[in-house]
Amino acid sequence: MEHVCAAAIVDAQGVVTGWSEGARRLTGLAADEAVGRPARDLLAEPPQPRAVAARAGTAVLRHRDGSALAVQVTATPLLDADGTTAGYALTAVPPAGPDPALAGRAFQQASLPMSVLDTGQRYLRLNDAACKAMGVPEEELIGRPYAETAGDEEHAEGMLWHLRQVGETGSPLRYESYTAAPALNRDHALTTDMWPVRDASGRLVGTALAAFDSSEQYWARQRLALLNEAAAGIGTTLDLVRTAEELVEVVVPRFADFASVDLFDWVLGAEEPPVLSGADIVLRRVAHGSAAEGTPEAAVDLGGTDTYPPFTPPARAIRDGTVVLGRAGEPDFVRWLAERNARGPAGRLHRVGAHSMMAVPLRARGTTLGVAVTVRIHQSDEYGADDVVFAQELSSRAAVCVDNARRFARERSTALALQHNLLPRELPGQAAVEVAHRYRPSGSQAGIGGDWFDVIPLSGGRVALVVGDVVGHGIPSSATMGRLCTAVRTLADVDLPPDELLTHLDDLVTHLAGDDSGEAAELGATCLYSVYDPVTRCLTLAAAGHPPPALVLPDGTARLVGMSAGPPLGVGGLPFEAVEVKLPEGSLVALYTNGLVDGRDRDIDHSTAELCHALSAPAQTLDALCDSVLRAVLPEDPGDDVALLLARTRALGDDRIATWDVPPDPEQVAATRQAATGQLRAWGLDEAAFVTELVVSELVTNAIRYGSSPIQLRLIRDRTLICEVSDGSSTSPHLRRAHAYDEGGRGLLLVAQLTQRWGSRQTAGGKTIWAEQQLPPA
Repeated sequence: MEHVCAAAIVDAQGVVTGWSEGARRLTGLAADEAVGRPARDLLAEPPQPRAVAARAGTAVLRHRDGSALAVQVTATPLLDADGTTAGYALTAVPPAGPDPALAGRAFQQASLPMSVLDTGQRYLRLNDAACKAMGVPEEELIGRPYAETAGDEEHAEGMLWHLRQVGETGSPLRYESYTAAPALNRDHALTTDMWPVRDASGRLVGTALAAFDSSEQYWARQRLALLNEAAAGIGTTLDLVRTAEELVEVVVPRFADFASVDLFDWVLGAEEPPVLSGADIVLRRVAHGSAAEGTPEAAVDLGGTDTYPPFTPPARAIRDGTVVLGRAGEPDFVRWLAERNARGPAGRLHRVGAHSMMAVPLRARGTTLGVAVTVRIHQSDEYGADDVVFAQELSSRAAVCVDNARRFARERSTALALQHNLLPRELPGQAAVEVAHRYRPSGSQAGIGGDWFDVIPLSGGRVALVVGDVVGHGIPSSATMGRLCTAVRTLADVDLPPDELLTHLDDLVTHLAGDDSGEAAELGATCLYSVYDPVTRCLTLAAAGHPPPALVLPDGTARLVGMSAGPPLGVGGLPFEAVEVKLPEGSLVALYTNGLVDGRDRDIDHSTAELCHALSAPAQTLDALCDSVLRAVLPEDPGDDVALLLARTRALGDDRIATWDVPPDPEQVAATRQAATGQLRAWGLDEAAFVTELVVSELVTNAIRYGSSPIQLRLIRDRTLICEVSDGSSTSPHLRRAHAYDEGGRGLLLVAQLTQRWGSRQTAGGKTIWAEQQLPPA
């Protein structure tokens, strides 16, 4: 408001008789419009009685346009000749306060876009910053509705809703939006403050706006949100390729329009990191993604290799170990795009508008694993310093996850290779049982377990069937499994009964668990050891904390073998008990580890019932039955390793076995030898008679001389010719080299040299000395 001083003269009746130029300028009324009118008609409000009595105070004038105007009024009496009051001289000035012109200049020159709209959301006034942001001069905007000038429909709807709210409630509001500024080639985050504008009477006459660019704060929040998402979304599995895909999913499309992850081949395999030189760098593409369907920006297919010359940003990022920025117009960026475009139409980044990129090295634990590349095409903002800091933080997190996946994959492959090398590749040939097996490693993050199985030929045509499980996972468990497997084979070679063998194995595990060298993987293991004799058709078995085997008889009846499982190996305490089951020929015995029937959210009774049912199903071969059992019982994603060993029993008929009771008389040796020779002749094995006579003569003589009654000779025609001599003494013979002048001591040495193998085993009533020799060709 212009600062003016107005003067007027009022007679004793309150009628205006004089009017100054200042009064005209202040009220807009000319002298002929004011003179002759009562003074009270020029007031918008009645004067305060206190002000009238004091002849000074604030009065509210009515402007010619109808608005109210507050002024400071002073009244001076005018006296006539006799001293009576003939009238008053009035002076009026606007109240003292800030210079309105200064406020107007501050509004116009403010750095923030500011504007004033009426109650119908039409522009009344805009400052220079608002006109610049909108790219339109003020005179073209005055009187136009806001909705006609807003380009972004979503942004316009939000602004109009908030403007109406201010007009309806008379309360200030704040509106945050992300939209394009019409005059600027980029998107902006805007925070707009809106407040009501009132006249002197308090009536709402419009809404004022002030907007400030909050893009930096907006992007800072977006980057922080992406980092939080990356912490939760990258590394959810220990699959290396999936981890790289999760990195791409985090940055596309909010941080980049295209992103790729390339890794060195050694990261995907077992090789060691190469030494980087100045030559081209070859990487393998493991993941990429795009905001556009079909990823048209990719210059290389997933799984393919890509060669980066030394000048390219990815190669520089790997060699320097820092983030490399590239922008449109920079020589290296243009050269890199040209090199990409030369790959063919699939990699034409330049043609689709790529203008900014970052190459970020993926480094973890001091080792460079590869590089991640992000490219902006449709996003107008170029990458800046804040983006580099964000990319470094994001890449460091992602690289650790990639390295964790690499280490897990390497340890898993090592443990799996160790497991396969320790498990029997081809089961040994034997006639007692027909066998088939399956081993399924766990796919869980815990790693490979210590499940194992074995088939061990024993003397007398018998066979040992073994299955076990070491507690824990990973390489240590696999190594411990190998040691236990070797120990079982060694103890089986001694021909110990199942319960005694487990007792010795328990002592070994206890020793390993207390070994300060830390070679034992875990404290504890389970094992089931069984021996099948095809002559007696007896299965003798004992368990150390292991689930019992399933048995399917030839008539299709299926059940679990009832047995008392002792404590797991390494726990100690209770003894192990052996149980003996006589089986008809053609029975099916299934040995397995607990991963087949046990697990989280699985009922073991229901699982074992499914196992028995699956084992009873018809199958052409044992191998086919193994596969059908796993499909029927095993869940889709088992949480533990699974070992399954199926054995179908055979029996040796009486026509393949010959037995003689031998009186404890040396003169009976010759008769026994002749009886054995006659049996070989009946079997058509005359060529084996010479060696058999020597073996029978030596073993029977030793039994008569050093053993005790009863003495028995047994010949078994299996894949080999087996000669067994049993007696009631528990003293076992020992092979030794006789001296030059010794009269005896050469018999067992001769037996060992003439036969394929020989040995002794303890029995319930004494011992058995046995020897095997190869059968002559049929």
